Amino acid sequence: MENNRYPARDIIRWLWRAWRGNRLQAVLNASLGLLGVCVSLAQVWAVQNAIDVASHSIEGSLYLAVALMGGLVICDFAIHVSAIWVRNILGIRAQNRMQQRMLDRILRSEWHGRERFHSGDVINRLEGDINNVVIFLTETIPNTLSVLAMFLGAFFYLFKMDHFLALLIIAMLPIFILVSKVYMKKMRKLTRKVRDSDSKVQSVLQETVQNRMLIKTLESDSMMVDRLETTQSELRQNVVKRTKFSVTSNLILNFGFALGYLIAFLWSAMRMFNYTLSFGGMTAFLQLVAKIQGPARSLTKLVPAFVSVFTAAERLMELEENPLEEQGDPIELEGPCGVRLDNVSYAYSANERYILKRLTFDFPPGSCTAILGETGAGKTTLVRMILALIRPNYGRALIYNKEKELNLSPLMRCNFVYVPQGNTLLSGTIRENLHLGRVEATEEEMNDALREACADFVFSLPNGIDTACSESGGGLSEGQAQRIAIARALLRCGSIMLFDEATSALDPETERQLLKNILEKHDKTVIFITHRHAVVEYCDHTLHVDRI
Repeated sequence: MENNRYPARDIIRWLWRAWRGNRLQAVLNASLGLLGVCVSLAQVWAVQNAIDVASHSIEGSLYLAVALMGGLVICDFAIHVSAIWVRNILGIRAQNRMQQRMLDRILRSEWHGRERFHSGDVINRLEGDINNVVIFLTETIPNTLSVLAMFLGAFFYLFKMDHFLALLIIAMLPIFILVSKVYMKKMRKLTRKVRDSDSKVQSVLQETVQNRMLIKTLESDSMMVDRLETTQSELRQNVVKRTKFSVTSNLILNFGFALGYLIAFLWSAMRMFNYTLSFGGMTAFLQLVAKIQGPARSLTKLVPAFVSVFTAAERLMELEENPLEEQGDPIELEGPCGVRLDNVSYAYSANERYILKRLTFDFPPGSCTAILGETGAGKTTLVRMILALIRPNYGRALIYNKEKELNLSPLMRCNFVYVPQGNTLLSGTIRENLHLGRVEATEEEMNDALREACADFVFSLPNGIDTACSESGGGLSEGQAQRIAIARALLRCGSIMLFDEATSALDPETERQLLKNILEKHDKTVIFITHRHAVVEYCDHTLHVDRI
């Protein structure tokens, strides 16, 4: 993956848009931070005042001075507790909102049949990178305001006490800015390599867990563990490189801070030795130097934070590169509807062979058609085209009824009922899986769909329709899971039904009954992708797709 593929101004614009939904938390954090600065500087004055009172440098009540110190400590504690509540409660909400927005964007984007990013990599970005961005926008940036306020407040307080030292500290800032620019450029490249390596590790872990049964039966346990070690080794090497650079940079920086503090201590001690500074004044003097160096240290930490968030934003921006599908209200045609393919050709990329070439075929309204062909001939690609998941490179794919004829688009998927190949149940209850077909389906409608799909075995389960399934329908047989998936699809109201090897796990008797239930009303256009002769016998037409 190319490093730094987006210019900084584009990333800043993207972060600005992301910040819009998190302003409340940012404002609260900034307000609490600024309030904390006021209390902290007041504590410096209170300590100086109490010491000068105790040493009789000034007149006053020692008890009142100490009570004032205690009151400021309580205020500081209250601000700290409030900041924790804001960070934990509003922070998780901000992260949830951004995850929902990004997931919605991914789901509404175009599907090309071959995903650019591994699913483990996508999840890594939706978790780690979003968390990074949210913390930066809602905590790091607001806290930077309080850091700058602390720096300026401490500087002016120190300037009032000693012009020379305050100006000397400020004179070091241009050097810091120059070093930070070089540091940020190098650190951004190293951080990108670490994040990409981390995504690879998560991808291997996810694939291994998902295909555990396959790996066990192939006796490839050691190979997968070795594959994980290889990706982890790459991650470790990148972390080591980044850590070496970070440690070296921080060592040089901390040496500069330590030298500055020693100079300040010597300067204040000389003034105290010459009776131009009281003991309380020296204490305040050193506290102020620390409070200038503290924000300066925080600003040095801000540079890695900028590097990290730029990398995170860049990785999230890549997920948004895929253009959105056509958006708008669903276009539902009055059934029965048909589908017509007019001289369509399709290849997944310009460098590959055509999967479909100059194919013309009509699926008339109310008909039943079997699509036949060897593996790799393009049957599944044809279904994806009918569902408008992909568009023909050439030719037209149309949906029509008695009144109109339209080019197929994502807005017309409401006219289709689709049962994909394989086990497609999600974790959750059977009821939750059925609601994916139609969220407003009633109990009676769900029961009717189960009966039509020959899935009435659900009624005899201990918890019936509320029986829980694990991932990929765990706890059910392949045939049971397949029938529930068919029932889920039947809850949709589309007039065109697409079945992609949807009866492959059923016994012949169940398959015959299911086909009879689906076809007996003759009110739908039905398309089967199948290798099974029993299905072909029920069809009016057949389409043979040959490998090109």
